Amino acid sequence: MAFQLLLGEFNGRLAEAGYGDLRPVHGMAFQVLRDGGATSSELAERLGVTKQAAGQIVDDLERRGYVRREAHPAGGRRRLVVLTGKAHEHLSVAGRTLHALEAELAEHVGERDLTALRTELARVITELTDGGALPPLRPLW
Repeated sequence: MAFQLLLGEFNGRLAEAGYGDLRPVHGMAFQVLRDGGATSSELAERLGVTKQAAGQIVDDLERRGYVRREAHPAGGRRRLVVLTGKAHEHLSVAGRTLHALEAELAEHVGERDLTALRTELARVITELTDGGALPPLRPLW
């Protein structure tokens, strides 16, 4: 419930900042693509969706001007999906929004309790993944 409440507030603030056309799945895709891009297949694997679904996400984001397809450095028919300046601007706004929400949460629960919560959540993630790689992000539509 806490996650849903914070996500709802986060999305509402992003909409107020001019990004009402984006959904959580788009932000997850941006996270995958932000460090140099990825192919649609790589995006599908990281998001835990089908290649067809990843292709639809890319098509949608390309129409909105957030990503573009480029020739893959390895050549061949593969295409690299990369973020545009518009997407990087969104990531900057989203980062500031997230930091503001965290600061407000710290005001309500106290910085020490927030740090303890982060530590405990990291421990749970480590235990659930046996200290290994994180699972796909599995976006909720």
